[in-house]
Amino acid sequence: MSENTRKYLEAEVIVSTKDMSREDWLKARQMGIGGSDASAVAGLNPWKSAMQVYIDKKEENPKEIHSFRMELGNKLEQTVADIFTDQKGLKTRNVNGLLRNPKYPFATANIDRAIVGEKAFLECKTTNSYAAKDWEDGKIPINYEIQCYHYMAVTGAEHCYIAALIGNQDFVIHKIERDEETINQLMAIEKEFWEENVLKDVLPDPDGSYACNEFLNEKYKNVNDETVNLSYVKDVENLFSRYDEIKSDIKDLEKEKGVIEQILKEEMKEAQRGTVGDRVVTWKAQERVSIDSKKLKEELPEIAEKYSKKSSYRVFKIK
Repeated sequence: MSENTRKYLEAEVIVSTKDMSREDWLKARQMGIGGSDASAVAGLNPWKSAMQVYIDKKEENPKEIHSFRMELGNKLEQTVADIFTDQKGLKTRNVNGLLRNPKYPFATANIDRAIVGEKAFLECKTTNSYAAKDWEDGKIPINYEIQCYHYMAVTGAEHCYIAALIGNQDFVIHKIERDEETINQLMAIEKEFWEENVLKDVLPDPDGSYACNEFLNEKYKNVNDETVNLSYVKDVENLFSRYDEIKSDIKDLEKEKGVIEQILKEEMKEAQRGTVGDRVVTWKAQERVSIDSKKLKEELPEIAEKYSKKSSYRVFKIK
């Protein structure tokens, strides 16, 4: 390690994040499994899967889904840290770096704040009022708890604090003590995922997500005339049987859904809104302007050709 290398507790600062562009930050995240990835890899994140983490690490040009909620959370991070200091009397500071511990070269950390005078850090969260029950009675959402254990592994921190601003009407602070057994189990799971999936270019098990489907479509977008015998696929007969059952169920459920919609439409008549308690049904009039491509080709074939766009894609069917 160079004498000039910065450290935070047991971790080295491998990349300075001060004034870093968003594009460079997304590339830096591909250097290892981060705190927000940890619970997904462990199968304990309700919003993200191991497949999504794999895709994020392998994409040539990583992208990020932007949302106002995420942007607001980033802007309120300092506010949460300030309220934490006011309530706990503990000062915090920025580390401004992506961290890595030589013990866990597959893991990285980007903590929100370091606690001055303690071997600890602070994670700042913001959420809406509907999630208040997830923080009651000392509870912490499991994905955030796993994130904290991941950061304790990388940094060597003895404990951490997690503070949450809930719906701009409540503020909670919880302290999490270091748990070596949990940390060891988590690091073993992450190590296997990094070495067996990411480094070896082996896809995790498909999860049915849109992201997984888009990744497979892009990876295998080229097609040839080969025919592959799929008999070797594990439980392939059961897969086909289950697929047929699901298709049949979907057809029946779509019909039942249509019946319910038709009953409500008949009762609403010309009204565009209906209510039952706090449930709202809308049946609004909308207009859509579209080009009559058939007529355009007949009357102005050259213009139609000039502004036509050809796309290529693969269609998946089971017969």
